[in-house]
Amino acid sequence: MAYRILLVEDDPELIEIISDYFTEKSGGLFELDTARTGDEGLAKCIDDTFDLVVLDVMLPEVDGFTICRELRKHSDVPIIFLTARHDEMDRLNGYHLGCDDYVTKPFSLAELYAKVTALIKRTKGMVRNETITAGKIKLNPFRYRVFVDEKEIMLTPTQFAILKILMENAGKVVSRESLITRVWSYDFDGDERVIDNHIKKLRRALGNAANQIKTVYKQGYKLEE
Repeated sequence: MAYRILLVEDDPELIEIISDYFTEKSGGLFELDTARTGDEGLAKCIDDTFDLVVLDVMLPEVDGFTICRELRKHSDVPIIFLTARHDEMDRLNGYHLGCDDYVTKPFSLAELYAKVTALIKRTKGMVRNETITAGKIKLNPFRYRVFVDEKEIMLTPTQFAILKILMENAGKVVSRESLITRVWSYDFDGDERVIDNHIKKLRRALGNAANQIKTVYKQGYKLEE
């Protein structure tokens, strides 16, 4: 059985390189369809069914962020962003909108292939739960919405990312280092104690559910149900 991948990229040379690599590497396991503009990519996403979408951020007509936002209104198809932009807020905005992973240009074809393979293995044949629930907190990772006692609260992208990680690991201790790596990636060069300030603000935003986030001395944080 072949898995269908849509590659939305405006560079024809890069399209050819990626297509050739995936076709040869997968031995026919992956079938690539392509689009060179945002409008074309969005139309194909809406009109057809794909197992995964590889989406450039900077596109003619409609950018990748807009396509991702529109896709998430009706589809949970895995999305990997391709981008030459390294800004932290761009990455957080992408996760906020519902992307599953990022690959920054220039990148290795092997890295992109590995990420595509891992995402398809993880999601194929599985129904992705629309909400994660822990105690008083409900979080929708695909719609960027959080509720406490059924009342919606507003979080910054960083607060949302931290809460999502803690909820996915409910009952387990998550170290400061792990939080920083997953939120800001390995290129973060600040003090790991910066996470404490974000946790403080997150607790304040959670109101009645603030005490669900526990500080574990010298280890990190744990979200209890």
